[in-house]
Amino acid sequence: MSYFTDFRAQAYSSDSEVSSPDLQSRCSESENFDTPSTNGSVLFDQLDDADFAVREPIDEKYILVVGGCGYIGSHTVWELAKAGYNVVVIDNLSNAFRSVFERIGSMVNQHYELQKHRQPCLRLHEADFRDQQAITNILEEYAASPIYDKEYPGMIQQRCSNITGVIHFAAYKAVEESIRQPLKYYANNVGGLISFCSLLGNFGIKRIVFSSSATVYGTVADRGIPLREEYCSQKTISFVDHNGADTTVEAGCTGLTNPYGRTKWMCEAILSDLAHSDSEWSITALRYFNPIGCDKSGLLGEDPRLCATNLMPVVLRVLSGVMPILNIYGDDYNTPDGTAVRDYIHVTDLALGHVAALKSKPSSGFSVYNLGSGRGHSVLEVVAAVEGVFQRKVPTQLVSRRPGDVGSCVARSSKAEEELGWKAERGLITCCQDIHRYLTLAEKAGNMI
Repeated sequence: MSYFTDFRAQAYSSDSEVSSPDLQSRCSESENFDTPSTNGSVLFDQLDDADFAVREPIDEKYILVVGGCGYIGSHTVWELAKAGYNVVVIDNLSNAFRSVFERIGSMVNQHYELQKHRQPCLRLHEADFRDQQAITNILEEYAASPIYDKEYPGMIQQRCSNITGVIHFAAYKAVEESIRQPLKYYANNVGGLISFCSLLGNFGIKRIVFSSSATVYGTVADRGIPLREEYCSQKTISFVDHNGADTTVEAGCTGLTNPYGRTKWMCEAILSDLAHSDSEWSITALRYFNPIGCDKSGLLGEDPRLCATNLMPVVLRVLSGVMPILNIYGDDYNTPDGTAVRDYIHVTDLALGHVAALKSKPSSGFSVYNLGSGRGHSVLEVVAAVEGVFQRKVPTQLVSRRPGDVGSCVARSSKAEEELGWKAERGLITCCQDIHRYLTLAEKAGNMI
């Protein structure tokens, strides 16, 4: 079963049990918000009304974002809307809240209030992307007139859709959990992608931006050099390396350290094979590193249902007193201070990378880009940056290394800059400042993060 929400224009808010710093609202299972030409908001409380709303003819073009209520997905939906795209979100809300979508809708309303540009439409379907019947029903709503065979009138040659591109975020992503529950990760991340792509192809939707990960580089990351896309390739490739030497890398990957990374590698391989088998497919995989930060407004941040296990959310839980101390997993890596080094990228830069991938001239085939800042920061450096911005001490303790971790992982993102016109603009301190703003607004609103 899937539930539907349509944000047309008018802001809506009410009390909610959900923790977030801005407009909170507890909603019925299905809702619709009026267009800009109306004076009020209409909330469809009955399923029949929602069914009517969802079955209205759709003749505009949309970008479909799967997992669009999550941390990275929500920031990407926001940036897409600011860029003028109509956006359809599919999310089962297993690790996100409906209020995130409503907050984005309110932000879009405010953004376009004083502008003369047409305000884009945002639509939410609450569904699991692995539910074939639910996804089929949703895609049917956005079907466009098909192309008919010239020789045999009445015979459909190609199905078409008003969805012109898809951004895929729907994956489990906790490294430690993937080690404990590998089948969960293979079933969702790999199996889910296969069935989802089959459905997209059936509806003539063949342009995808796929959320991949720097984990596909495995132990190559420990070489201590910026990672370039060629180090993990779906085909044999030759290039000049950082030392100016001619280098050839065979198709494959090296030293994957956890099931999560393997699922991302498998997904890339599947998408590469798909694009190779059918030239109508245009697929871009974005390998990103460690997203942190929040939208500069302080209205949109990281607010998952489940406890995130990556560094920054854990640091913040320690600061807030939810956790007593921050565990630092290992201080014997081959890094300047012995703690693990990661390439931290502001989530807004990351979201804009997805917009850049969509705006780039579509070409058939499979392309891969790193999205990172190109600069590494150690765990201790991140802790120091947080302490400096928040003006509070973060208690820490050293413990043994964590299974599945590598010592260093830093991007070389020049390919994205050259081909997509994208580069990271925001640094670690800006990330911390934006998080501080988000949490400050949450505190003023009387919420607990």
